[in-house]
Amino acid sequence: MNITKRKPDWLKIQLPNTADYKWMNQTIRDNKLHTICTSGKCPNAAECWAAGTATFMILGDICTRACKFCNVKTGKPLAVDTKEPLRIARSIKIMKLKHAVITSVDRDDLEDGGAGIWHETILKVKEMSPGTTQEVLIPDFNGLHHLIQKVIDAKPEVVSHNLETTRRITPIIRSRAKYDISLDVLKYIADAGVVAKTGIMVGIGETEEEVLETMRDAYAVGVKVFTIGQYLQPSKEHLPVTEYVTPEQFAKYKAAGLEMGFKYVESGPMVRSSYHAEKHINALKD
Repeated sequence: MNITKRKPDWLKIQLPNTADYKWMNQTIRDNKLHTICTSGKCPNAAECWAAGTATFMILGDICTRACKFCNVKTGKPLAVDTKEPLRIARSIKIMKLKHAVITSVDRDDLEDGGAGIWHETILKVKEMSPGTTQEVLIPDFNGLHHLIQKVIDAKPEVVSHNLETTRRITPIIRSRAKYDISLDVLKYIADAGVVAKTGIMVGIGETEEEVLETMRDAYAVGVKVFTIGQYLQPSKEHLPVTEYVTPEQFAKYKAAGLEMGFKYVESGPMVRSSYHAEKHINALKD
């Protein structure tokens, strides 16, 4: 069922006008930088920027997959830009970030799935901004451990891979990714001694018990950080919203997750994968 009514009040936002927000926006424009915060019109941009955090996407803007919830273009990607790691690192240095989140499209067209560029990007950021911590939100690399290991070898503080949804809904909305492969990716990350993080969207037909089951599955493989946010339909061609989940239900999910043992649970209508990312580097600490 498609939701045709107006968005509830808790999903209405007003962009802030703080000094931090103005400075970061101006810096991004003046230096022709690209962030998911601006291109995705993220509602949390000001809060993240004030905390010294921003999110970048590498390996182009064309994905080899066609998930029904995602607004990223699908098709044949352009050739890999070998200068991209340097550009990302320069952007992070210019923006004086304390913490950077890096994500990417899926590159099933590449033999290494883009793992080489991932590795180089992380190292280049370390070289140019040694004080900046990093979270990387990676694709599943088709479950190939040696490619995941290439990312881990660059030593980011947090490695995240999103389950996106529950087991039942996965084959309906994810074009190629498999629920159990994603769980295996997360287990491999956690077993490597890195902070493992994942997230899902709600409001696409899942039940409360399915959400809790997904959280239990993630916790069982070693995930320390779990995020839950409201799915919003990017266009009429995308998967419709079936429900606007209430703030009270999000709070219930958070309480349940903390009781399960997660170190951090970010759960709310406006929560996105990188929300409060700067805090999650502490997930392995007592």
